[in-house]
Amino acid sequence: MTAPETAPARDYSKTLFLPQTEFPMRAGLPVREPLFLERWKRMDLYGTLRARGQNRPKFVLHDGPPYANGNIHIGTALNKILKDVVVRSQTALGFDANYVPGWDCHGLPIEWKIEEQYRAKGRNKDDVPVIEFRQECRTFAAQWLDVQREEFKRLGVTGDWDHPYATMAFPAEAVIADELMKFSMSGQLYRGSKPVMWSVVEKTALAEAEVEYEEHVSDTIFCAFPIREIKFALAEDIVPGTIPTDPNNAALAGARVVIWTTTPWTIPGNRAVAYSKKIAYGLYRVSRAPDDNWAKPGETYVLADSLAATVFKAARVPEGGFERVADVPAEVLAGLTLDHPLAKLGYGFAVPMLDGDHVTDESGTGFVHTAPSHGREDFELWMASGRLLRERGIDATIPYTVDADSVLTEAAPGFTGTRVLTAKGEKGDANKAVIAALTEAGALIARGVLRHQYPHSWRSKKPVIFRNTPQWFIAMDRPVDSLGNRTLREVALQGIDDTQWVPTQGKNRITGMVANRPDWVVSRQRAWGVPITVFVHRETAEILKDARVNARIRDAFAAEGADAWFRDDAAERFLAPEHDPAAYEKVTDVLDVWFDSGSTHAFVLDDPEAFPGLSGVKRVRDGGQDRVMYLEGSDQHRGWFQSSLLESAGTRGRAPYDIVLTHGFVLDGKGLKMSKSKGNVVAPQSVIKDSGADILRLWVAASDYTDDLRIGPEIIKTFAETYRKLRNSLRWMLGSLAHRVQGDDVAFQEMPELERLILHRLAELDGEIREAYATFDTKRVVALLNGFMTGDLSSFYFDVRKDALYCDPISSVRRRAALQVIDAAFRRATIWLAPVLAFTAEEAWLERYPSEDGSVHLQTLPETPTDWLDPALAERWHRIRRVRRVVTGALEIERAAKRIGASLEAAPQVYVADPELLAALEGCDFADTCITSAITVVAGEGPAEAFRLDEVRGVAVVPSPAEGRKCARSWRVSPEVGSDPDYPEVTPRDAQALREWDAAHPEASAA
Repeated sequence: MTAPETAPARDYSKTLFLPQTEFPMRAGLPVREPLFLERWKRMDLYGTLRARGQNRPKFVLHDGPPYANGNIHIGTALNKILKDVVVRSQTALGFDANYVPGWDCHGLPIEWKIEEQYRAKGRNKDDVPVIEFRQECRTFAAQWLDVQREEFKRLGVTGDWDHPYATMAFPAEAVIADELMKFSMSGQLYRGSKPVMWSVVEKTALAEAEVEYEEHVSDTIFCAFPIREIKFALAEDIVPGTIPTDPNNAALAGARVVIWTTTPWTIPGNRAVAYSKKIAYGLYRVSRAPDDNWAKPGETYVLADSLAATVFKAARVPEGGFERVADVPAEVLAGLTLDHPLAKLGYGFAVPMLDGDHVTDESGTGFVHTAPSHGREDFELWMASGRLLRERGIDATIPYTVDADSVLTEAAPGFTGTRVLTAKGEKGDANKAVIAALTEAGALIARGVLRHQYPHSWRSKKPVIFRNTPQWFIAMDRPVDSLGNRTLREVALQGIDDTQWVPTQGKNRITGMVANRPDWVVSRQRAWGVPITVFVHRETAEILKDARVNARIRDAFAAEGADAWFRDDAAERFLAPEHDPAAYEKVTDVLDVWFDSGSTHAFVLDDPEAFPGLSGVKRVRDGGQDRVMYLEGSDQHRGWFQSSLLESAGTRGRAPYDIVLTHGFVLDGKGLKMSKSKGNVVAPQSVIKDSGADILRLWVAASDYTDDLRIGPEIIKTFAETYRKLRNSLRWMLGSLAHRVQGDDVAFQEMPELERLILHRLAELDGEIREAYATFDTKRVVALLNGFMTGDLSSFYFDVRKDALYCDPISSVRRRAALQVIDAAFRRATIWLAPVLAFTAEEAWLERYPSEDGSVHLQTLPETPTDWLDPALAERWHRIRRVRRVVTGALEIERAAKRIGASLEAAPQVYVADPELLAALEGCDFADTCITSAITVVAGEGPAEAFRLDEVRGVAVVPSPAEGRKCARSWRVSPEVGSDPDYPEVTPRDAQALREWDAAHPEASAA
């Protein structure tokens, strides 16, 4: 017997307004992102932005030039992404946000690479004509510039990539030379002799910015200087009961002053011993010591009281084996002249005692061995003591004891030919020789080793030395007519005050550096760079100052590049006919590359022919609205920020920037420094290949860039998950908006409260995100958007409104209002996200607004009506959501116990004792809000067994199953299912929806 045939059940899913979109759930960023790069290039996105921004105030992010000598790393990726987020967000805020990328192309790292290639081929650099060598450096830099350009573009960075600036471009070299000549003409440039940090390996002077401090093991010695002479100006200067005024007093006459140093090789350069009148000193006698001890019983030493015990311990004098004989006040020290400990080796000159502010009693002996040719403070103290030295008949000449190869010269008798460091930067034999000589002379009382932080060249990674050598300097404290008789230091400090620093502590950091820095050493003894374009008279040593000569140099550089300076006929070409070339020396040193990069503002921002879109910036302090930002790592307070400040202050009397933003460095996931040997390096190329650039961009924007950032596989995974949630929110909105009829709007006052709540949140976010972008607080932007899109929208609003959006009739005000709000939310969220997720926001935007020449990056932040703000409504819904949390918690337990499947199977009783929470629920469709088929709200505490949450007092929930039949279309459980005879399987709401759907789709309903 066969069963009777029945009509097939209707497929109600076809009548639902389910999300429809081609925006994929899986991003596939590594494949899709390059397509958008091609699109932006094809549509000339950067050019379009410039055209649209012509009448807007400018925001210029002047690019700190990366060095063109290798692939980018995670630190440079951080920097470029952060710059792009700032540029895109400033565009969205309504500025004409220009960005011209640039490169540093001169300097030692590139020159060193070419030399390495030479050595590998057995060639000698000195045998190669300098212009040929420079051309090889230029070619090397150009190759890496192209490589890095493509890597930066792959990060999604928008800019004028077809017209970048490079410091080796001929016009740039001309401007750099011209800026140097401005210093020369104003009298700020001079040739002098001072101790500078010197790289033995690279054979050139280094600036502080080219040095990094690494752990180093140094030899240490305690060395005794015999007292030669005691002179007191006035007897009444001596405190009674201390050292007597009698210069023949045996106690003091036989004593020795002890110094401590970590550079024994500088002892041949010693010319003084420094003390401090702020430190208490005493005369100490050794009473007992081991027989083989260097410090012998009966010997007396002058030491700082606070350090005496430490010194005697280092000298193996047992506890109780020394005694304090008397005070030695500063007035006595001022009258002492010492013998050099190596007097018998040819150092028979007098060694004065000098009062130095840099002397402390934190370590050592309280006295500082002073070698003016080997230390900045030593040099400054020696130069400041000229009158005293003359009065005592002491030769103030500073010796050149060490040459460019760190070999001790004839000015260091007994040690000539020994080396401080080898050609490879390893420890030489000079320390050993000096220590042996001091031991032989009986001048050593202790020795040891010290593991400490010591300056190393950041290129060769080898220790540097301080040595006195002729260099070119820019004076920090010389009043200049062109600066209104102010000094460069004064103008620079004023420029710091005029600048906005982000974060604010950057101001204190650079202020301290500029306030205390020595004169700027701008010369380097290399070949690849812009030369110091000055001529010096051979007899008078005067710098030639002639505007006509300067103009010829500048014009030649613009046409031929800086190679023009190195041609054989350069002197005659530039000097004649006004000057005799034979009478002048052409300087062959090249400029410090920090001067190059510090001059970039002169040809990027100020040259209307080079970059027309950036010229004529009228800054805020000049009465305009334009702003210039510099953005680099925090190490650039001593590097590019400072060199740019000094260069602009010296030639223009002001800072080159309005805003300076600094970020930290990148560490691995455990907070450790990355290194290839540790295997913890995260390469941006690898992250992009595996996950896409938008994941890197999200990591940058969401991190606290004011501190060091961490990145590793787990951190990347975390941000990939955050990205997935944001993308899914966009995808769901796009799917829902497929059913939106444009123009089918609901008046604001007719909207349900829930829609007006979301509009309120959009209005709140509008102000918060504008402020966060305006203050460069990208972390806050991501936090706000993530909280809104995953919290307010996905986890709450979308969840609540799915039923209305999928199942309500076409005519439903609730459904139409929801679509209208989602449209507003999508538009704003996509534009807000665009500076961070440049590729994903573009993909979502084009899915919603397809256009051949359209782009989310052409949009400014949309204005949001202020009447959307409704704090009272927001407070009411805050309370409603608190009660909802308790209901959700109770239903989660029911689902876990398998007493219900979906929340629509429930009809809980909600007991509310809190009067404010109870009042908030009045008039609210709370069942719809909690996504249940029914709900009962009762005033009161509720039964003891009810579900409660500690953090929501006064609310209790008793779960119970919903009564009635399950709607075949919406799955709501209701006793009203079947009340409409035309649609007996659904609720009345769904019946009305079907009736309207069938009327709009007659063919489908008939089938």
